[in-house]
Amino acid sequence: MKSQDIRKAYLNFFESKGHLIVPSAPIVLKDDPTLMFNNSGMAQFKEYFLGNATPKSNRIADTQKCLRVSGKHNDLEDVGFDTYHHTMFEMLGNWSFGDYFKKEAIEWAWEFLTAVLKIDKDRLYVSVFEGNPAENVPFDQEAFDLWKQFVAEDRIVLGNKKDNFWEMGEQGPCGPCSEIHIDLRSDEERAKVSGFSLVNADHPQVVEIWNNVFMEFNRKADGSLEKLPAKHVDTGMGFERLCMAMQGKTSNYDTDVFTPLIREVETITGFKYAVDEKTDIAIRVVVDHVRAVAFAIADGQLPSNTGAGYVIRRILRRAIRYGFTFLNRKEPFIYKLVEVLSRQMGESFPEIKSQQNLVTQVIKEEESSFLRTLDQGLVLLDSVIASTVGKEVSGARAFELYDTFGFPIDLTALILREKGYSLNEAEFDAELKKQKERSRAASKVTTGDWEVLYDDDVEEFVGYDSTTTKVKITRYRKVENQKMGEMYQLVFNLTPFYPEGGGQIGDQGFIEASNGEVIYIEDTKKENNVIIHFTKTLPRKLEDTFTAVVNSEFRKNVSSNHSATHLLHQALRAVLGTHVEQKGSLVSNSYLRFDFSHFAKVTEDELKQVEEFVNARILDALPLVERRNIPFQQALDEGAMALFGEKYGDTVRAIKFGESMELCGGIHVQNTKDIWHFMITSESAVAAGVRRIEAITNDFAKNYLMEQNSLLQEVKGLLKNPQDISKSVTSLQDENAKLKKQVEQLLKDKAKNMKGELVSQFQSVNGVDFLAIQVDLDPAGAKDLAHDLGSDKDNLFLILATAQEGKPMLTCYISKELVASKGLNAGQVVRELGKFIQGGGGGQPFFATAGGKNVAGIAEALANAKNFLN
Repeated sequence: MKSQDIRKAYLNFFESKGHLIVPSAPIVLKDDPTLMFNNSGMAQFKEYFLGNATPKSNRIADTQKCLRVSGKHNDLEDVGFDTYHHTMFEMLGNWSFGDYFKKEAIEWAWEFLTAVLKIDKDRLYVSVFEGNPAENVPFDQEAFDLWKQFVAEDRIVLGNKKDNFWEMGEQGPCGPCSEIHIDLRSDEERAKVSGFSLVNADHPQVVEIWNNVFMEFNRKADGSLEKLPAKHVDTGMGFERLCMAMQGKTSNYDTDVFTPLIREVETITGFKYAVDEKTDIAIRVVVDHVRAVAFAIADGQLPSNTGAGYVIRRILRRAIRYGFTFLNRKEPFIYKLVEVLSRQMGESFPEIKSQQNLVTQVIKEEESSFLRTLDQGLVLLDSVIASTVGKEVSGARAFELYDTFGFPIDLTALILREKGYSLNEAEFDAELKKQKERSRAASKVTTGDWEVLYDDDVEEFVGYDSTTTKVKITRYRKVENQKMGEMYQLVFNLTPFYPEGGGQIGDQGFIEASNGEVIYIEDTKKENNVIIHFTKTLPRKLEDTFTAVVNSEFRKNVSSNHSATHLLHQALRAVLGTHVEQKGSLVSNSYLRFDFSHFAKVTEDELKQVEEFVNARILDALPLVERRNIPFQQALDEGAMALFGEKYGDTVRAIKFGESMELCGGIHVQNTKDIWHFMITSESAVAAGVRRIEAITNDFAKNYLMEQNSLLQEVKGLLKNPQDISKSVTSLQDENAKLKKQVEQLLKDKAKNMKGELVSQFQSVNGVDFLAIQVDLDPAGAKDLAHDLGSDKDNLFLILATAQEGKPMLTCYISKELVASKGLNAGQVVRELGKFIQGGGGGQPFFATAGGKNVAGIAEALANAKNFLN
């Protein structure tokens, strides 16, 4: 069976068992701070397991895009070296939310594998949880007894907590699991060694293909387990492994999930797969990683230097460097695989087809950029090698290359080995550990368990209609990290505070107790469908009824920026074309940021048209038309814009201003005239094919215009109130340019006159003409003077120091004959002498410069220069 047929067979089977088939959620999670990516099929349903939301059906089936490259489930470094780990993979899943449990889950799993797919029963083994007395979780006797109907006892493996108790992270829903493993070895191998002994032993051909998780518990912050409100079934089946079994292969990469991509890599690079182990690993890395990166970008996550974007960039760079090192690719090529991926998976995941152009451009630009970094890194590495005494390169220097320039450490080690050098890996590891500890300390959040004051299933958001309401605290917990210190999270029975989402930042404000005590709400967020309010302190009387008040000034500016974002989106599509799609946004109280797909810089004329378009809608005073709980498909049919990477329910909220209509849960002005005015402050590139506009409205636009007017009046005063300010400034610029040229000529004349004086001060040190002196020139003049002096001599060692505008600079010139005969290196000289002026620098072996901060250190630097010749 082809992979597409296997996927369809699974979904059709569970649809016949009364399951609702739902699409995959985006690969990047938006409102779960405990997870960066969907790392399992159950992640998008977490709120149902916790009882924070009600599913549209108690039985659901799907195929979910998953990514495992960070946190507890991190497979990245295994990918490529074996044939069954992946960064992105598909997880086929069937779910029961308080409906069926172990009996049906086990029966249907067996029926699908053996009756529908006709898999040989003799190749299947199952496992059940052996129990954990320490946590008071017993042996799963029920699952064991159910399996005995289908398999002999000698095919049932008892698994420990590591193998048969499934947890998504350190906290959250969890429970014992029962897995199905398949033995794909040849009959001869199976006869020699029983598959039973190879279950959960990391054997590449005895692998888990199905996991029934029986969700019964919630792991609390203190490590203890509590019962969930209801029992659930969470099934995960590795799609790629199932394809391997069904297609009679011994490697996931030999299935039609990967072979089209592998064939394309072979065509592009000229390297054949399954010939050489090193190139095989590289090809596996490339074809695996392009899937993860492409789908992440299609779901709205662009590569960047922080958070989820950094992880995506890291995956792509790993693929690039394997192609660079082992497939001899010095030019971008991975982007060419996106077309194959789109053809192959576009039917099941339409986002990869609709976003193909953007994904291709982003990957190509990332490749070009990192290949330039690799080229620069090779030059820097040569410099490190040149300054190394002996044959071991400092791990600290290698870490500097890795940390500052992004040069991969494994590539550093490889190149060093080829050149006959070794790397002090212990030193590198120590530096890396220090950095990780600093990062971990800064970002680690310690979260306490919820303290429940009273149960209230109704947690209603009333902020669309009111900014003030009476509330009660239903639960709270303490959180702490280095960045925000000690904070508290409060949950109310209802709330007027809008939680961060859809690009809009969370509301601020306060709650007031009946005794007058005021607790300030610093931020509002949403976690697993629960609205959480952040405070610095707890109320003294937690059981009180409070008056919750949203900061109306803050809300006014946020809503102005949010409504302006919708008008900006409409304007960009009108001015630039309907290819424009939103790729990210930030709506704060002070400004708005809007990322969008477009393949060229937006011109000044186009930006002016966009501004005029938005401001025309503001002047038109368009009223807000808000429609809550409109069916999703109806909203789309009526022209509403939906964003890729967002998760929408069956019913949605539509926001309309004139012809602009978007699906949006955010806060908006009642009329576009409330925005007051819209001003673009910047336009820039975010990634290939993605531009960014930043803009201001309302109070911040007023303040900006007032400041600009004040500045204009100040400039007019300085220019003696000319009639034409522009003409006056142009005249000043022309005059300044003429004077600058005169000064440059005077400095050149000064340097020529100085040359004769300096020649008379040369000293002979071990047969070398030596001079170290401070001169009254700028750095450019010192450079010209050094080269002028050097042109007359072939054994010159010269240090010139300058201190223009309080900035010390050392210029070193060494005749090329001395560089060759005495092994002198100007770059090394300025690095050492630069320490005296609290700075550093570098350059070529015959010419280098160093800048610093300490002018007083010049004298000591010059005094030590002679040491290089002694």
